[in-house]
Amino acid sequence: MKQIYPVSSDYAALHVAANHDELEFIPQDKQHALRELLRAQNFNKTKVQADEIMQRYARIKHIMNGTVVETDPLQQQLQTERIDNILLHRFWGYLILLSVLFLLFQSIFWLASYPMDLIEGGFGAIGGWLTDVLPDNNWTDLLVNGIVAGLGGIAVFIPQIAILFGLITILEDSGYMARISFLTDRLMRQVGLNGKSVMPLISGVACAVPAIMAARNIENRKERLITIMITPLMSCSARLPIYTIMIALVIPDTPVLGIFNLQGLAMMGLYLLGFVMAFLVAAVMKLFIKIKEKSYFIMELPVYRAPRWKNVGTTMIEKSKIFIMDAGKVIMIISVILWFLASYGPSGRMEAVHQEYESQIAATTDSATIDQLNRDLNSAKLANSYAGILGHAIEPVVKPLGYDWKIGIALITSFAAREVFVGTMATLYSVGDSEDSDATLREKMAMAKWPDGRPVYTLATGLSLMIFYAFAMQCMSTLAIVKRETKSWKYPIIQFVYMTLLAYACSWVVFELFK
Repeated sequence: MKQIYPVSSDYAALHVAANHDELEFIPQDKQHALRELLRAQNFNKTKVQADEIMQRYARIKHIMNGTVVETDPLQQQLQTERIDNILLHRFWGYLILLSVLFLLFQSIFWLASYPMDLIEGGFGAIGGWLTDVLPDNNWTDLLVNGIVAGLGGIAVFIPQIAILFGLITILEDSGYMARISFLTDRLMRQVGLNGKSVMPLISGVACAVPAIMAARNIENRKERLITIMITPLMSCSARLPIYTIMIALVIPDTPVLGIFNLQGLAMMGLYLLGFVMAFLVAAVMKLFIKIKEKSYFIMELPVYRAPRWKNVGTTMIEKSKIFIMDAGKVIMIISVILWFLASYGPSGRMEAVHQEYESQIAATTDSATIDQLNRDLNSAKLANSYAGILGHAIEPVVKPLGYDWKIGIALITSFAAREVFVGTMATLYSVGDSEDSDATLREKMAMAKWPDGRPVYTLATGLSLMIFYAFAMQCMSTLAIVKRETKSWKYPIIQFVYMTLLAYACSWVVFELFK
């Protein structure tokens, strides 16, 4: 071989002999000589390659035996089977699964509460400091109530996003996530799906867009379509900021059984609610989608292993960056637009508000009365701004759910992305309450009142709002990916309509029950 076509080693000569027909850089005359040589030597490509592989692995094994301590594969398999006898048990397996999910959501609240309080307090202090040191003009107002308020609405939820993805990565790396698919296959069969639908649904806890794309590996068309249609009902990470702020507002931080937390239980309930509703909708869709194909669920369960902590840390950092860059850009743009809409309005209406309150302020010398009149002036300016006019126009539609006009505006803006809800509320409450710029968003929302003095955020309103966001299709990106995956506008339109009607009806029922 080397005499016909010079190469650097015997190993390289072996590869040329096995693959010379595909190597276009070898001249034709040498190709012909190589063929004649190999024919004369009775060269068997398959046998030589197999021998080479066996020799290579024998050499690797020899080196490994002298340098590496490794658990015997059979022993590792037996250990995995012993653990599976418990984790995949017909009864205990499901109980353990619920316990794992329970601990996951308890951890999100418990671990994230400290950095969230620091970030929230930090942005409140920055807003107050900027208000004190900068001149009182429109640029300061934009900086404090538009940009800083918007940034605060993004940054405060980074700890929870990072912890959620970190815990999910631990479940995947350890091998338990595959067991969740195995456990839920029997449940999935009852609603016309199988275990292959579990991974897209679990991925939907992070984001519905890649989860819907992951449904491509479901060969059965009916099961794939149902999976795509129900995946957005899973509570994605974009809903987490809304759940967090509403639970903090209306659910007391009460210990349960001395070790658990009521807020963590509420968070777990919302995630389970999405899963249960996805099952119910799938059962209904099974009756309407007339495609008859048999499907089979075969999967390999990996051995259990310790999580790769570097991978966990990298995932937490990367997912937080994605949240900041992708969601952050949208939130910032909408925050600035909302600041403009909330700060300006028809000149006639704004002038009338100024004249009314300035005359009252000029007529009194009591400092407490002047402070109250200034707060009333800010509220009246917000109500008569472009944002206020739009909000009051849609208020009759959302009032049966317990929402005021500010929440109505947030419902509209968050159609771009659900997490925009928090940025919208941060901007609206900052513009409407500029006298108390160092207060946190939760404190401002807790003090919000209806015109008759009733608090806006009662238990009924908070639960209604969480249910609405749990079920509503508030994501343009998801609709776009559903259209691309189904190659039709029919299914995203059906998805948007059924999820919106479901969200409105369930929110109304919850509000009526708890008000």
